[in-house]
Amino acid sequence: MHTRSPYATEALTEALGRPVSDQEGLTGHTAVAHWPGLEPVAPDDEQQLWTSQDWADHLDTPSWEYPRATSPRKDRFAIWHADVRLALGDRQLTGPEWSEIAHRLARAVGIATPGDTRSCRWIAVQAQPRRLDLIANLILPGGTWTSQPGLLLRLAAECRRLETALSLLGPLPARSSPHAAAPPAAVHSAAETTGQLAELLHQLADEATGPLVTGRGLVEYAAHRLGALPHAYGPAMEHQLGWIARRLYGIQQDLDAVVADLAATPDRTAQPPALPVPRPPTASARTLSTP
Repeated sequence: MHTRSPYATEALTEALGRPVSDQEGLTGHTAVAHWPGLEPVAPDDEQQLWTSQDWADHLDTPSWEYPRATSPRKDRFAIWHADVRLALGDRQLTGPEWSEIAHRLARAVGIATPGDTRSCRWIAVQAQPRRLDLIANLILPGGTWTSQPGLLLRLAAECRRLETALSLLGPLPARSSPHAAAPPAAVHSAAETTGQLAELLHQLADEATGPLVTGRGLVEYAAHRLGALPHAYGPAMEHQLGWIARRLYGIQQDLDAVVADLAATPDRTAQPPALPVPRPPTASARTLSTP
């Protein structure tokens, strides 16, 4: 999940991998799913003419219509953005499969209800290889704010169900009995397993898109807001959160070091070199051993 933002342009730019434009449209293969209430507003033939800026404006509309709507934290950061990515060994997915993933995740995170045209405005974009971006405005019709209790747990649980349903790889191999025989398709060399785990840890600690940097950014944002408060506890809490952010950064650095170590780990499944055959003792050695 990305840090929430006040406008959709930033999230859509990240999802597209290029700047939002009022000249360039999104094809039906790019916008794989969206809010069901869009059909009465813009029929399919009209949507085909929308530019990426039109899509950003569509997502921003509730923020303009309800300028007094605020989150439970009293902010106006209404644009929610998350992306999901395939593992290195996963197969390529079809357009309908990406659409199915988008709808199921939208329901899981509380931004969509089947058939409800008065739910959040949202769009799913599949513009970059092996990646799907889900973007929503959390302001509902009427100016209320979408509730997302247990968001991380529900998102993770739905991802696990999708992996099973679509025969995708999980983030970590299942722990099994050391005596159980692995099926042939699951047998990998130590180098392959090490490489997959290194990639997983790299994604976790990635300074640009990793979840740790997202969490660190939220902590730093909270510290900044608390530091600006006139109350006496503000600076103290800002200092405490600052230390938490530093520890998170230290964890990222530690994970980077682990990734570097894993990348340098040799494949121990290879046949070890033969040990040298011991030579018979020399004449001098035999002389020394004689009583």
